Amino acid sequence: MAQTPNIDGVLIQWGDRLFYPGNRVVKVRPQPRLDAGAMRQRAAAIRERIEATVVRRAPQVMVKVTGGGRGMQAIAAHFRYICKNGRIDIEDERGETLRGRDAVHELTEDWRFGGSLIDEMGYRREAFNIMLSMPRGTDPLIVQRAAREFAQTELVDHKYVMVLHDHQANPHVHISVRAESKHGRRLNPRKTDLHRWRETFAEKLRGYGIEAEASRQASRGRNLSRPDLWQVKAKEDGRLRNVRTTTGSGSRVSASRADALKGWLNIGQALAGSSDVRDVKLAGSIATFIQDSIASWNLLKKSQEVVEGTQRSSPVVGPQIGR
Repeated sequence: MAQTPNIDGVLIQWGDRLFYPGNRVVKVRPQPRLDAGAMRQRAAAIRERIEATVVRRAPQVMVKVTGGGRGMQAIAAHFRYICKNGRIDIEDERGETLRGRDAVHELTEDWRFGGSLIDEMGYRREAFNIMLSMPRGTDPLIVQRAAREFAQTELVDHKYVMVLHDHQANPHVHISVRAESKHGRRLNPRKTDLHRWRETFAEKLRGYGIEAEASRQASRGRNLSRPDLWQVKAKEDGRLRNVRTTTGSGSRVSASRADALKGWLNIGQALAGSSDVRDVKLAGSIATFIQDSIASWNLLKKSQEVVEGTQRSSPVVGPQIGR
C-alpha cells in the first residue's frame, strides 16, 4: 500500500526554497525537526504564500538601491532631487517633517558633521539611496506608512530621510540613509539584505490590509530585468540610445528557473494527493500557473532571439551631425 505523503513536510521543504532563498538548501541534509504545532503553522504560512502567488497573483513590492553619494555634494544633490528643491516634505528618522530650501541646507550640514565628517567629495559611499514602490492604484499614504515602519525596522541607528512621491504612475518612497550608523557600523547591503528588505516592506503593507508579496522572479514565473533609475529618466527625456534587453539570461537564471519549476511540481504533486478538497483545488491552480510560466518563458526567449538577430543584422550607423 502506498504511503500518504507528508504534505506539510513537502510544503515546508520546497516552500522554503521558493519563497525564502536565504534558507535554500542546495544539498540534501537533515533539517531541524519541528513539533506538530510548529509544522502546521509553517505549512499554513507556505499555503498562504502559494495562494497569493498562483491564485490571487498578489502585487509584488519593489525595493531597490538606486545609488548613493560618495561625498556631501552628491548626497545634498539627491536631497534636493527627492524633495523637489524643498517643495515636498522630507521626514527624518525622528519623524520630524522638514520643508524648504533652508531646511534642506540644515539637513545637509547635520549629515556632514553628525558622525564622521563627510567631505564634499570622497572615495567611499557615504549614503545609500533606496526606493520602495508599489503598483499603480495602491494608496500612497499606506505606502508611506509601510515605508516608515520598514525604515524603523531595517535602518535602526542610522540617519535617514524619506520622501513620498505620489505624482507618478506608481506610488513610491525615496529613502536616503547615511552609511555609517550612530555606533560607527557601516551599511553594506547585499543580495540577501535586499530580499529581506522586500520581505519586511511586504509584511508592513499586509499589516495595513494591502496584498503584497516579495517572491523571487523565478518563483512567480517571471524573467524580467528592471532598468536602472537613470535609464528610466533618460527614456522619459528621450536621451536613451541603447535599449537594454528586458529578459534575464545565462546559466544562473536558467538554474534558478529549473529549481523553481522543480519546487512547484513537487508541491503540486503533494497537494494533488491530499484528501482535502481545498488542497486538490490549489494543486489545479499550480498546474495552470506552471503552464503559464513555461509559456511566458518560451515567449520571452523567442522575443529575445528575434531582438538579438535584428541587432546582429542591423548596419552600423555612425554619429550624425546636427543631433
